[in-house]
Amino acid sequence: MATMESLIGLVNRIQKACTVLGDYGGGDNSFSSLWEALPSVAVVGGQSSGKSSVLESIVGRDFLPRGSGIVTRRPLVLQLHKTEDGSQEYAEFLHLPKRRFSDFAVVRKEIQDETDRITGKSKQISPVPIHLSIYSPNVVNLTLIDLPGLTKVAVEGQPESIVQDIETMPNCIILAISPANQDIATSDAIKLAREVDPSGERTFGVLTKLDLMDKGTNALDVLEGRSYRLQHPWVGIVNRSQADINKNVDMIVARRKEREYFATSPDYGHLSNKMGSEYLAKLLSKHLESAIRARIPSITSLINKTIDELESEMEHLGRPIAVDAGAQLYTILELCRAFDKVFKEHLDGGRPGGDRIYGVFDNQLPAALRKLPFDRHLSLQNVKRVVSEADGYQPHLIAPEQGYRRLIESSLNYFRGPAEASADAVHFVLKELVRKSIAETQELRRFPSLQAELAAAANEALERFREDSKKTVLRLVDMESSYLTVDFFRRLPQEMDNKGGNPATPATPANPAIDRYTEMHFRRIGSNVSSYVGMVSETLRNTIPKAVVHCQVKEAKHSLLNYFYTQIGKKEGKQFSQLLDEDPALMERRLQCVKRLELYKAARDEVDSVSWAR
Repeated sequence: MATMESLIGLVNRIQKACTVLGDYGGGDNSFSSLWEALPSVAVVGGQSSGKSSVLESIVGRDFLPRGSGIVTRRPLVLQLHKTEDGSQEYAEFLHLPKRRFSDFAVVRKEIQDETDRITGKSKQISPVPIHLSIYSPNVVNLTLIDLPGLTKVAVEGQPESIVQDIETMPNCIILAISPANQDIATSDAIKLAREVDPSGERTFGVLTKLDLMDKGTNALDVLEGRSYRLQHPWVGIVNRSQADINKNVDMIVARRKEREYFATSPDYGHLSNKMGSEYLAKLLSKHLESAIRARIPSITSLINKTIDELESEMEHLGRPIAVDAGAQLYTILELCRAFDKVFKEHLDGGRPGGDRIYGVFDNQLPAALRKLPFDRHLSLQNVKRVVSEADGYQPHLIAPEQGYRRLIESSLNYFRGPAEASADAVHFVLKELVRKSIAETQELRRFPSLQAELAAAANEALERFREDSKKTVLRLVDMESSYLTVDFFRRLPQEMDNKGGNPATPATPANPAIDRYTEMHFRRIGSNVSSYVGMVSETLRNTIPKAVVHCQVKEAKHSLLNYFYTQIGKKEGKQFSQLLDEDPALMERRLQCVKRLELYKAARDEVDSVSWAR
């Protein structure tokens, strides 16, 4: 069974961790607030409501700053820890963890100085809380959050939104303090409580200054719930008078006087066992313990859910960048490998895009070959012209070999265009795959400079591969021009014989039908060259893709970043940092995630350390 001390102590420890790591409610809505999920008692009251006196009475010490206007300008998280009878009282601040204060006048000064440190000497209000722990045998285990005093008109130096800022209440128990010598209907604290807790389930009403009411009047209508009804009973308080404060009347003496006042009061005597600051402290402590016990399941659920969300986001954001140059180089190489893996997946079919290379060979190259102007180049008129020019001043005797060679070589020159175009088309596909792979490499998204450097290096390598590929495919075309396939022409006479012709028979006056200068003769030359060029076209249609894949695709797959690796090895540590320059907003987000994850894991450990009653 968890004790009251362990339950309230649990919340105290988690609240401290929240403050250290910047979670004190409101502000950044991009994270779940653990602070707002923790049950606590928020003390609210208008100016001159006696709020400070109530807190001091509960503590039994005079320790709060006093003055005109809003004195409390930062929330004060007041954690009370009951110690053994006879032990020395002392206080500790979270911002001064190794220092104990036994002089509570010094505590008051430190609260004022720490407030000014954040807000300056103006009346500016800050949401950043001050944590004060008090260890004393004269207190109960209780945590109170003293909020800035309520004002309806922002005073000089305060933001115009001060009213809204103060009235934005966390999900907590509300201790609404109102003076008895003012109309309860106009109480700032009750008005705020009504807005944030209209059912009154979370509000405890405290009525101060009962001893200052006009003679013949009392506050029984309020205390007995007739004027303004709450789910919890009202508690009356009699604080020290200003004269007592000026005389530094001991708080323990003041508590005794308060008990005597209620015990002897003709108006409140029947309620005396449920009045006074001591009863209020015990009532709040018991209720806070019950609220914590009821909220533990939802707090645990919030903690576990948020840890999962933060770990998922941390995985998405990536690890922080190391400062060491060697570690930075390792990170860069890991990122390059991640990119290279995605790029290869595109080529090998694991991701879309690689099939476009096959489309170049299966569609674009054949279409380009079909569009070559061989019909015009091998027209009767052009064949006659080329053959005649090749013969020169002495016409050919049997077969126009020089004419054949000129026609074939000039025809084969047309293949250079589709060959180079194939290399260009594959280059553009590879370049696009590089762009897509960089964009799809999750780990690279954090580093725009490295992305740019990697893209430039990859594109430079692809350019070199394209140049090599163009040289290779043009060499294939040149090879076809350099040595013609003789067997193709040797088969032609036999083919003609089989068709009834005899081109080997010399022309004579008796056989004018096969005169080498007839139109039929030139048509046959054009047909023979066309057949030969068609054979070469089929050959190149098969060999150009092989050369392009070998020179570009395989090289890109196996050595795309080789030159980049060589260059990166020559860089210095400062240059590594420049490559790994993350977006500042992303770095800040990761830092906040790390802090929140640390907070929630610490909170989970705290919750797990307490044995809950079932």
